[in-house]
Amino acid sequence: MTSNASFAGSQFLSLHLLETLVAVLPVRDENGAPKSIVYGGTERHMITSQARRRAERVHTRDRANAGVGALAGHSTGVRTREWALITARALASDHGWETEEAVRTARAVIEATGLKFGDQGKKTVANLTKVLLFAPADAGMRIAAHIHEQADAVRAWTGEYLAAQAAAAAAKGKKGVRKGGGQEGADTDEAAEGSAAADAKLPAVPAATRAAVLTAFAPRDAIDIALYGRFLAEIADSPNVDGAVQSSHAFTVHEAEQVDDFYAAADDAKLDRKKNALDFLDAADDAGAGMTGYQSLISGTFYRHAVLDRLKLRRNLQAAGMTVDEAEEASVAAEAEFVNAFVDAFPEAKRNSTASTGSLPALVLAFEGERPYNYAAAFQAPIDENPVDKNGEGPAGPAAVKRLLKHHAFVSGRRPDIRSSRVLTYDPQIDELLGTLKNTGATAVTTTGELTA
Repeated sequence: MTSNASFAGSQFLSLHLLETLVAVLPVRDENGAPKSIVYGGTERHMITSQARRRAERVHTRDRANAGVGALAGHSTGVRTREWALITARALASDHGWETEEAVRTARAVIEATGLKFGDQGKKTVANLTKVLLFAPADAGMRIAAHIHEQADAVRAWTGEYLAAQAAAAAAKGKKGVRKGGGQEGADTDEAAEGSAAADAKLPAVPAATRAAVLTAFAPRDAIDIALYGRFLAEIADSPNVDGAVQSSHAFTVHEAEQVDDFYAAADDAKLDRKKNALDFLDAADDAGAGMTGYQSLISGTFYRHAVLDRLKLRRNLQAAGMTVDEAEEASVAAEAEFVNAFVDAFPEAKRNSTASTGSLPALVLAFEGERPYNYAAAFQAPIDENPVDKNGEGPAGPAAVKRLLKHHAFVSGRRPDIRSSRVLTYDPQIDELLGTLKNTGATAVTTTGELTA
């Protein structure tokens, strides 16, 4: 039973950000094209919240693991399908198990606990779970330590489990041949029933071992699981976590314009031969690029938004086993790192060819309230970048800042719970603009740390 930890300030911290990106491709659809949405009657470029959340989560985790920032020394999580392989590596490196036996045992234990694995006939997926599992980074080491401690019992059970599994597979195969005569029209319903019946006969993993696996996979004190949450339907008694962070998709504040960039890649060996050719025939043979193609690039000023539920964060950490005081300390640190990641982290797609991860926001607006506030409506009408004397608003960056702060001042006048509004910019032109704006209701700050109360 958890208690409501008290904390200073309002329950929700709302963050709003404007950033201008040039010739980038941070996220793509299944065809390699930029993602987009239609809003306000016009198409906009979009950077999905999933891409943003992963960038922020990994940024926070890497800083913590490197001993940098407010979360230095705190535990974090890993989202992967490779838990059996991670456990096997720990068995081999820390406890001296032979690699093949370690993999076989780790997979059997985790599978019998409730996670399904890929087809054993396909080496690429045989030892990977079918779903990604977000769990504390040390989960594999904990499972390996238990398996080694209970080695005799686990080895005996593993032998029975694999033998029963093989027998069930053989029986299922023979039944399929009898029913369908080797034809594709075999009765799939009865085959499924046979599989379920066979699975039911597999020996259950020892209770102590199952408990050890569940404990290892439990969220425990992994800060990023408490922040971003996780969903695990495969194991009913392994807790899911409703994350404390809400994230919106980022979209351009103006109509989208896409460039299909033609590129030609040089073949160094071919060019060297051409440069050293003895006659024009040799040069002609080596004419042309090594490879050509197209890539889509996008530019624009994006609006994005995220919210931290401070009370939910504290409850998540307490539910994971922290005391009220421990949850309070961890929550304050997590909030600081969440804000830092919201400002600094960026999806890494095409980072080397576009230098996109070096982008800094034009404006960050942060404030507290008793509920989340999303200001996407400020940009329902797309910004017209034509000059003001041609009935436009001018460049999208400054125009978006004016709109966002005007929208915030208007809403703040009608919602008394909004307080502690702060703005941060990394653009000198925007900084000058902020000095000319009146009644924004926000205090200018110079560091990300000042964005949190």
